[in-house]
Amino acid sequence: MNATPPLKLILGSSSVYRRELLDRLRLNYSVESPQVDETPFAHERPADLAIRLALAKACAVATKFPAAVVIGSDQVADLDGEPLGKPGSHARAVVQLQRMRGRTVVFQTAVAVVCLGTGFSQHALAPVRVTFRDLTDEEIENYLLAEQPYDCAGSAKSEGLGISLLESIESDDPTALIGLPLIRTSAMLRSAGISLLHRRTAP
Repeated sequence: MNATPPLKLILGSSSVYRRELLDRLRLNYSVESPQVDETPFAHERPADLAIRLALAKACAVATKFPAAVVIGSDQVADLDGEPLGKPGSHARAVVQLQRMRGRTVVFQTAVAVVCLGTGFSQHALAPVRVTFRDLTDEEIENYLLAEQPYDCAGSAKSEGLGISLLESIESDDPTALIGLPLIRTSAMLRSAGISLLHRRTAP
């Protein structure tokens, strides 16, 4: 009897950070850019925005590859209910960090796993509470010039020099702040039929 072929896995993201994180699971996967409009709706809460975009990214790629299991993810920095996205420039990053210094920001990181062929669809939110130090303007400028995190929500890379900007991080899924909550992602992949810890036999 022929064995059932393994499900194809696709990461629906153009983020190099999410690729680096997914690599930790040692899975075979491909990458597709989802091409989704990330403009927030009027009065949309940051958590709702992150979930909507994660699902939209997964579904956009799943529509092209209906037999595949697709991962979509999104992160929105939540400053007292206001969504803060990727700064995109030095000037906007300065403003973001000035607004966040001495305050606690919730990084709303959402992940969705979708397979249209099997009808599977799950999503989860992994909020991360991050408290910033009361940074000086000089510290902000020096940090941005050193790391240039203009493609990161919240204008800081916690996996790099950006950790020096922080007082504390509170999360139950350690990789969520970098952009992909691997504990939640692993659980959904198992539910979707992707084996993470299977025994590899010699050819």
